[in-house]
Amino acid sequence: MNIETLKIVAADIILWIAFACFLVVALRNSISLLQLAIAGWVFSTRIEPSESARELWRRYADLALPVSVIAPAFNEELSIVQSVKALLALEHPDHEIIVVNDGSADSTLDVLIEAFDMEPADLPQLAELQKTRILGTYSSRRFANLLVVDKENGRKADAVNAGIGFARTPLICIIDADSIIETDGLLRASEPFMFDDGKLVAVGGAVRIANGCTIKGGALQKIGISKGMLPRFQVVEYLRAFLMARVAHAHTNTLMLISGAFGLFRRSTLIEVGGYRHDTVGEDLELVVRLHRHMREQNRDYQIAFVPDIVCWTEAPAELGGLDNQRGRWQQGAMETLQRHRRMIFNPRYGRIGMLAMPQIVLEDILGPPAELAGYLVLPAAALLGLLSPWMALAFFFVSVVFGCALSVGTLALEEKQLRRTPSARDLTKLGIAAVVENFGYRQINLWYRLGGIKRFFRNDTTWAAVPRVGLGNE
Repeated sequence: MNIETLKIVAADIILWIAFACFLVVALRNSISLLQLAIAGWVFSTRIEPSESARELWRRYADLALPVSVIAPAFNEELSIVQSVKALLALEHPDHEIIVVNDGSADSTLDVLIEAFDMEPADLPQLAELQKTRILGTYSSRRFANLLVVDKENGRKADAVNAGIGFARTPLICIIDADSIIETDGLLRASEPFMFDDGKLVAVGGAVRIANGCTIKGGALQKIGISKGMLPRFQVVEYLRAFLMARVAHAHTNTLMLISGAFGLFRRSTLIEVGGYRHDTVGEDLELVVRLHRHMREQNRDYQIAFVPDIVCWTEAPAELGGLDNQRGRWQQGAMETLQRHRRMIFNPRYGRIGMLAMPQIVLEDILGPPAELAGYLVLPAAALLGLLSPWMALAFFFVSVVFGCALSVGTLALEEKQLRRTPSARDLTKLGIAAVVENFGYRQINLWYRLGGIKRFFRNDTTWAAVPRVGLGNE
C-alpha cells in the first residue's frame, strides 16, 4: 500500500470518527431536550403537592405505612450524631431508624452509644442478606425507634442488606448516613404507597447539594449556595438529573436509577431479589435494573415512581480529586450493570426497558463520554486538515457546548417556575452563570474522569475510591 493510499484511508477513518462523534452527541442531546419538554409538561399538569408539613400530616397520618430508615455508616464519627437526630425528627407517624455501623475504624459506634444511651439488645434478624458477620445490636433507652447494628466491614451494599434483615416494616427507606432529608420528606415519599394497589415497588426523590447551606442540629436551617464554583456546577448537574431526566423517565415508566442517597422500597420485593449486590461499585443502579428485570421476567405489573418534591440534601465533592473518584465510580458501576444485564439490551421481552431505557444507558455511559471527548479533538483537526468543512466543527461545538448551556438554563427555569427552592434572585443568577460556565472546562473534565471509570472497569479494579468530605454545614 503506497503513501497516497494510506493518506486516503486515514482521511476516511478520521471522517468516519468525526461523523460518529457528531451523531452520538446530537442524539444524546436530542433525548435530553425531549426529557426537558416531558418534565415541563409533567410539572404543568400535575396536582400541586401540599406545601406545609401540617397539611401533609392532617391528610395522611392515618394512611401512612410504617417505614424503616436504614442508614449505613462508615467512619462517620464527626457527623453521625447530627444525622441520626435529623432522622429521628422526621415527620412520620410510624418509622424506625436502623443505623448500620459497617466496621468503622473510628469511634462511630462509641459516639452513637454515648449520644443516644444505647444498650446491647439481642434482636433476631428476619432475613440474612449480608455476607459479613453481625457483631452486635443496640437499642436506645431514650428512643424506642432507634436501633444500631454493628457488623464487620463489607461496604455500603452489605451494610444496607444487614439493615434490611432487621427491618420489620413493609417499607424501607435507604439513605446515606451523611445526607439530610427534609423533615416532611419521608411522609411525601410514603404518599404514593398509600394509594397503591400493590404495583408500586419503589419511589425515588430529588437530591440537592448541601454545600453552602446552613445546617444545625442535623437539620437544614437555611438554603444557600456554595462559595466555590465546583459545588455550584454540581447543583446544576443535579437539577438536570433529578428535575429533567428522572421526572421524564418516571413519566414514561423507564426510570432506571434511584439515588443511593435516598430511596423508598417495598421490603418484600427487596428481599425477593436478594437485596443489593456486593460485587459492584454501582449498587443503586444495578438494584433498580434488577428490579425491572425480575418483575418483567415474572410478567408482573409494577411501577417505579419519582417524586421531585422529596428533597434529600447531600454533600458534593469540593475538590477535583473527590470528583474524580466519584464520577469514575459512577461510570464503572454503570458499565458493570450493563455487562451483568446485557441480555436486556434491545430485547423485546423486557418491553420499553429493553428497547429504550437500556440502550439509552449504553448511549449515555459507553458511547457518550469517549465520543464527545474525541469530537473536541477530531472535528477541529479534520477541519484544519481540509477533510471537513469548518461549519461541521462549528456545528459540533453548537450541539455539544451551546446546546448544553441551553439545557442547563432551561432546567434552572423549570426549577424556578415549579419548585422555587433557590433562595434569592442573586443565588439564581450565580447558578445561571454556573450553568453556562460549566460547559467550558468542567464538562470536559467530567468526561475525562468518566474515561477513568471505563479504565477501572476493564482492569476489574474493585477498590473503593473514597470521596473526601468536610462535613455538612462546615464549608
